[in-house]
Amino acid sequence: MHSAYAALRWCDDALELLDQRALPNVQTYLRYEDASGVAVAIRDMVVRGAPAIGCAAAYGVALEAQKFAHDSSDEFAIAMVRAFGVLQSSRPTAVNLFWALGRMKAVLEAQPRATSQARAAALLAEAHDIFEEDIRVNRAIGALGAELLSGEARVLTHCNAGALATAGHGTALGVVRSAIEAGKNVQVYADETWPFLQGARLTAWELKQDGIPVTLIADSAAAFLMSRDRIDAVIVGADRVAANGDVANKIGTYALAVLAQRHGIPFYVACPVSTVDVTIACGADIPIEERSADEILGYRETRWAPEGVAVVNPVFDVTPAELVSALITEKGVVRAPDAAKIAALLSDATASKS
Repeated sequence: MHSAYAALRWCDDALELLDQRALPNVQTYLRYEDASGVAVAIRDMVVRGAPAIGCAAAYGVALEAQKFAHDSSDEFAIAMVRAFGVLQSSRPTAVNLFWALGRMKAVLEAQPRATSQARAAALLAEAHDIFEEDIRVNRAIGALGAELLSGEARVLTHCNAGALATAGHGTALGVVRSAIEAGKNVQVYADETWPFLQGARLTAWELKQDGIPVTLIADSAAAFLMSRDRIDAVIVGADRVAANGDVANKIGTYALAVLAQRHGIPFYVACPVSTVDVTIACGADIPIEERSADEILGYRETRWAPEGVAVVNPVFDVTPAELVSALITEKGVVRAPDAAKIAALLSDATASKS
């Protein structure tokens, strides 16, 4: 199952990003040629979703390297420090951003005596590798996750963890796509995902594009559907997983996990191993981004809240590991995740690369 769209693509020595703020009404690509432009695109949600953010950041570094490929080593080095700095500060919660930048920095540091041109070429090659690897990883996640679904499955998902949030195929929606490819009949319920409406605008759009059955519901309707036995599984993505298995994902995820436990419904988190951050002991230590009050007060030109009302707008929450039925990663399915199981998963992942 191949989508006719891509969240990001490399074209004529520039990065093109599908402007996800304009979906579903307008499908347009914006062109970026330097790191600062990519950082703005990440911050302003032109591109979103942890894996896609990581890929975009890698290309942001590569773009800046291309700009200075024919400059002196000193000028190139200064440009690289600036590029890493501006990209690191674009968004705080999705660890894939920092993981991808770490890989790019390692490539840079591996050849300190090479010419600026050679280092720029190596950085672009690494960005391409990160992009292609993400698609392979998502395929592996999808195949493993598909085995957890019955032949007739009604899946509730939150936010957008599909092709639009990755280099392709998707994590949570990748499980759905792989299950359908395996011949299973999967019906998706997508909740709206307030306040940025990623479920209504993005998940519903991409599933419709690919001909996958999808029904849109209000966020507050999830409990009702669960109580009427209309949901078989909840599958979400993740922006960061702590060392103990706590999961940071779009605001509202925690509530769905609580509801799923109450109704005896499995709650799955689909994410690459790169989303696990062993430097964070537990979810309480994960930095949670707060965005503009405007996202709560209304949408685009429409305003529905009274002037001057106070707003708190955290855009992620943390689901405790004990509410997670399983983490679905490319290296395996971790049921009832905890610190020991996460450590074993990462140990196996490291061993497989050596």
